[in-house]
Amino acid sequence: MATKHEGNVARLRKLCQEKLGQRNIILASNRGPFEYQIGEDGRLRVHRGSGGVVTALSSLSQYAELTWIASAMGEGDRKAAERVQGGHFRAPLLGQSLFLRFVVNPRNVYHKFYSIICNPLLWFLQHYLWNLSHNPNIDSVVYDAWNNGYVAVNRAFAQAILAEAGQMRQPPVVMLHDYHLYLTPALVRKEIPDLIIQHFTHIPWPTPTYWRLLPSTMRTDIIESLCAADIVGLQTQRDVQHFLYCCAEFLKEADVDLKEHAVYCNGHRTWVKSYPVSVDVTSLHRMVSSARVQEYERKLRSHLGEQTIVTVARAEPSKNIVRGFRAFHMLLKAYPEFLGRIKFLAFLVPTRTHLKLYQRYTQEITELVNTINSDLGTETWQPIEVFYENNYPQAIAAMRLYDVLLVNSVVDGMNLVAKEGPTVNANNGVIILSDTAGAWEEIGQHALSVAPADLEGTMQALHQALTMSPEEREARATALKQVIEEADITQWLFSQLSDLASLCQEQALLTGPEAPRNL
Repeated sequence: MATKHEGNVARLRKLCQEKLGQRNIILASNRGPFEYQIGEDGRLRVHRGSGGVVTALSSLSQYAELTWIASAMGEGDRKAAERVQGGHFRAPLLGQSLFLRFVVNPRNVYHKFYSIICNPLLWFLQHYLWNLSHNPNIDSVVYDAWNNGYVAVNRAFAQAILAEAGQMRQPPVVMLHDYHLYLTPALVRKEIPDLIIQHFTHIPWPTPTYWRLLPSTMRTDIIESLCAADIVGLQTQRDVQHFLYCCAEFLKEADVDLKEHAVYCNGHRTWVKSYPVSVDVTSLHRMVSSARVQEYERKLRSHLGEQTIVTVARAEPSKNIVRGFRAFHMLLKAYPEFLGRIKFLAFLVPTRTHLKLYQRYTQEITELVNTINSDLGTETWQPIEVFYENNYPQAIAAMRLYDVLLVNSVVDGMNLVAKEGPTVNANNGVIILSDTAGAWEEIGQHALSVAPADLEGTMQALHQALTMSPEEREARATALKQVIEEADITQWLFSQLSDLASLCQEQALLTGPEAPRNL
């Protein structure tokens, strides 16, 4: 009997063959599926990108010819681009029709684009992380970075997309990804009005009030450009509603249909839809059987308590790590019977270590862990252990072993740990999940829900999880696995391509001799 994954793959292949026809796909994102590095001998070596989303998007080339356009991230990428006339070359991936094209920007332009606008400005805005009494300060440096960095890089991406589309026999389907490329849809639409364009945002979409913190010209340019796409994809229904409210508030000429989730602006229709990103269940099951993960699992067993709480997250403020530790400290104070018996293992990935805010947050984590361990630990038992490294196999091994998985992020687009953990866990573990994480919409009913700032509530949720009956643990764990397996990463792709294929068919019907050119 075919697995859910095999069924989803078969449906995806049939969809691409029968409904997309001969259309190619152009996919654009800041980071690509491969990164080239220069070895000591001067030769280029290719490293494949990690993560389920990269794997899933790359797999599209099994079903349709895919051209992936990405920023040249380092010297290796730049050299790889220089060696190819026209910048378009077949990717080193056997059996798949995947081509790469690097967008090479001057270093100072890319710095303004990425290090001033994308991070921290847009990232912090969309994760509700601005401390409004102190920052941000949108000064002449930010305006310059917007005009000569963000606009410039988006224009370069649009030019690369147009160059690729111009070489194709049929108009391609264009799939744009994330907050780096908000201005690209309008730039492409202006030159080729009949392209089918989708933009998908992986991070949260805030309310109109929060977007008002940006200068009106910037926020209007972003929303107008996204409404030049045929489909705006977001992670959750909450994000969809926020986006529609932004269109209604900031685009006075737009007609916003809140019921149908559509925006009509300048004679163009944009569908606004949620596509909750998921995990590659099959790959995760294969990974837990690997020798490397099993070796980490053996090593970690010596670090476990009678019951073990695990958190896996990037070391950054949106993941709410400090509040999680404080709630754990409160638990041990309120329920001293847990002293010496339970452990909290935190697997924290360094990120954006050049930013002072991240440096301060990592320091705050370290100081709090030391305080808790000094306050309650003994020579033979330390309440918290931190593993501070980028080690995905080790994190997977830890998620195999947890009794409680704490995912209490302040706000997240999705948070794939909340789906990876239940998928690989072998302990009928309980997940504690912030109701502001994107994953909560799908799996919240099978988790223990907490508000991210609620220390008391998080402490009580930890206690409930640690004292839950085996029967309830098993019921929750089984339901989580089922929900995640049914809506895996292939289903995420299928939902998007199904909607894009419908638009392609609709366009084909409308482009007869007497039909209008635009929807």
